[in-house]
Amino acid sequence: RLKFFRQIGGGAIQTRCCARACKGTSVSSSQTKTTRGQRLEPWKVGLDQYGLSPLELSPLDILRWAVDHGADGVHFSGFEPEWQQRLDHGCLQELRTFAESESLYLEWGGAGHIPRDMTNWSVRDLFDANHIVATQAEHLGVQIVRSCSGGLMRWADVAPSTEILLRETATALRAQREMLRDHGVILAIELHFEFTTYELLRLFEMCDASPGDWLGVVLDTMNVLTMLEEPVRATERILPWVVSTHLKDGGVRSVPAGWETFPTAIGEGMVDLSGVIRHLERSDRSIHLSVEDHGGSFSLPIRDEGFLAKFPDATEEEMTAIATLARRTQQADHCVPTERADWPALCEARMSQNLIAAKRLVADAGLS
Repeated sequence: RLKFFRQIGGGAIQTRCCARACKGTSVSSSQTKTTRGQRLEPWKVGLDQYGLSPLELSPLDILRWAVDHGADGVHFSGFEPEWQQRLDHGCLQELRTFAESESLYLEWGGAGHIPRDMTNWSVRDLFDANHIVATQAEHLGVQIVRSCSGGLMRWADVAPSTEILLRETATALRAQREMLRDHGVILAIELHFEFTTYELLRLFEMCDASPGDWLGVVLDTMNVLTMLEEPVRATERILPWVVSTHLKDGGVRSVPAGWETFPTAIGEGMVDLSGVIRHLERSDRSIHLSVEDHGGSFSLPIRDEGFLAKFPDATEEEMTAIATLARRTQQADHCVPTERADWPALCEARMSQNLIAAKRLVADAGLS
């Protein structure tokens, strides 16, 4: 393994360049919506539920909001416990009927993949919880179930190592394989703050999984920046596994500890979303673009050698690309974080703005 040392912002950054083959690059014919990269249906641009979470809308009201604002569908990230308990067969049938009547796509959520409580790192069993959301998805006629464990383990010194969590996750997921297949769903692991694309490729190999079967990826186009991956390169690396998206723009700027990443309105950030979409166009499956946005920012203390060592796959090429984005962010007065406290007052206008901007991206690419 070749090692590089590069000075960025005065801090020594050690990175490792490694290329791994992606195991299995085809999808089954029953799930394929394209033929040799030629899409058989127009791209659909919808929204992720999380952007509207301050409004505390019911699931059905979220679908109504989507229709009123020209969205093509909704990616439901997951529900608070009180709403999860109310999602009985009648509620699910009402959602399915409404979505079908308005030709909306639906993608479900609420699953997890790391078998740990991410607040105290105690072991937990995910099977029953994931079985519930897989059953709900089947009732809805939905194939994609988002999985996110909410981990920021690299930011917590008391957390188990990433390698330990990968092994535990692989064991937990293998035990769910037949259950997920029985319900006809793909557990789509979000590119969140848990595993990088490199690590997910290793995880899928450990699970003996193939793209298009029972495991996949929700590509979050901004979160990858927080995991020290350049979005277009990360998309290319994980493309065969992408079954869903969180289309999100964002920036990265220099701060005393290193870098800070944050979401922005689509078109106001530094993520090359057009480049991401061009890669997604090569996929053998029809992928919906669900826009996500929120307030807040994330600290990347890259001058801390201990923190940086937790990203052993980061390459010199991508770190340099992110440094370039940081310089561009500093020069763009409009590319700044939104305070989390300000998001509730802004969310409706910005999500509506994002839908318009995302549809323009698709139209400009000739994919509408």
